[in-house]
Amino acid sequence: MKKIIIAAFKQETSTFNPSPTNRTQFEKVTGDDILGLRDSNSEIGGALKVFEAANVKVVPTHATWAVSGGPITELDLNFISKEFLQSIFNAEKVDGALIVFHGAMAGESEFDPEGRVLEAIRRHLGKIPIVTTFDLHGILTDSLIDNTDVIVPFHTYPHVDQFETGERAANCLLHLLEHKMETHIDRIKLPMLVRGDELLTETGIFGKAIELCKELEKNENVLSSGIFIGNPFTDVPDLCSNVVITHINTRSWAHEQIGKIATYMWENRKKFVAELTPINEAIKIADASEGLTVFSDAADAPSSGASGDSNSVFKAIIENRYQGTALIPIVDAPAVKKAFANGIGSEIVVSIGGSLDPDRHTPYECRMYVKALNDGNFVYNDGLRGHAGPTAVLVYSNYTLMVTSVPVNIMDQHVFLACGLIPENFDLVVCKSPNGFRPHYETIAKKIIPVDLPGSTSANLNSLPYSRCYRPIFPLDADIQWPNNTSQ
Repeated sequence: MKKIIIAAFKQETSTFNPSPTNRTQFEKVTGDDILGLRDSNSEIGGALKVFEAANVKVVPTHATWAVSGGPITELDLNFISKEFLQSIFNAEKVDGALIVFHGAMAGESEFDPEGRVLEAIRRHLGKIPIVTTFDLHGILTDSLIDNTDVIVPFHTYPHVDQFETGERAANCLLHLLEHKMETHIDRIKLPMLVRGDELLTETGIFGKAIELCKELEKNENVLSSGIFIGNPFTDVPDLCSNVVITHINTRSWAHEQIGKIATYMWENRKKFVAELTPINEAIKIADASEGLTVFSDAADAPSSGASGDSNSVFKAIIENRYQGTALIPIVDAPAVKKAFANGIGSEIVVSIGGSLDPDRHTPYECRMYVKALNDGNFVYNDGLRGHAGPTAVLVYSNYTLMVTSVPVNIMDQHVFLACGLIPENFDLVVCKSPNGFRPHYETIAKKIIPVDLPGSTSANLNSLPYSRCYRPIFPLDADIQWPNNTSQ
């Protein structure tokens, strides 16, 4: 019976977020508890389904992940990396390995921690097949390419194919174990950073590019293909877009095929610029609208690595005297602490917002009613646990704030529901997410408006202080010529 290691090491980092990520923010599942993820919408869940059906022995080692955030402190990155690797080093001898990454993790001084970890895994395991999965917002480095046999990225945005990606990766690994073939990974770099609704794979032009990748995967000599658009908020030297293919001895043909996809992406680059609505205009639209309006505050999206402590929408609806009811999430541990100290039913004066990123978000002092308190634990729609830390529901006029102690992904509705807050019962809901919330809100929202606001994950990329990424690059630089020496 074949034996296969399965493991995960994931976080998406915004280097523009001044609040660092530490090891206490990482979830950890080890040993046989990893098998409990088989029913989750995760890469591990999909891989387990395939492996268990194929009658191979899964050797579960270590899975760790964190909500997106600022750079991981050097000390804590070293700690979690060592702990992760030690679990693999201590495992029994295996025939192959499936490692789940995000691809956009960064430390304070380490710009490719996943590559460093994968190098160590390769040195330890030797020449056995290693298959890796990635978020399509991953940043593809030489170390990641050089130390894996097959690279399997997501095919959807918003991401709904985590399970399917795990299945694809597991099937690739089984194929390598059966046929013992040599693989080749080719990629073409594109000097472009992208954002906006055209990246929605169901409706946007990016979906056509992904479909071309999926067509390539139907070729018997192609194991995987996809597009890494990178996380534009992870300002590291390798940040750019990549079209990638893993194939078997068809290098000339494979490079030609991904070249066509790269050309399509480049020719449409200007369409991959986000269209944003100024906040005052957005509030006027919401005030004049019937039914639920959702503001996408992508600039302060914890799912992209932001601090989550922006009070920009809250201040704007007060200043514009928004007439409807509003539900707004915000991270503010000091405000939560004060709410718990005073209790449900009390009124407290708090300086809300700007507790983590005060240079971008100025605290706003106001008197608020403490409506509810809870521990902040909930379960996402995909079955994975969420932890917002102690959480307070604070009310100001007809505006309700869900105030968490730590950043938390605002994707599905479960984080609100856990606090007794039903989004459909409000006129306006703020989702601090660029697009991940859409599958969960499009059926109930009458309008979805991406708003232009300050934040460390702003879709207005020219507003961010890039200093390390690949240059020149669109849209940060003008008059870029391509193709050039960006292909390999």
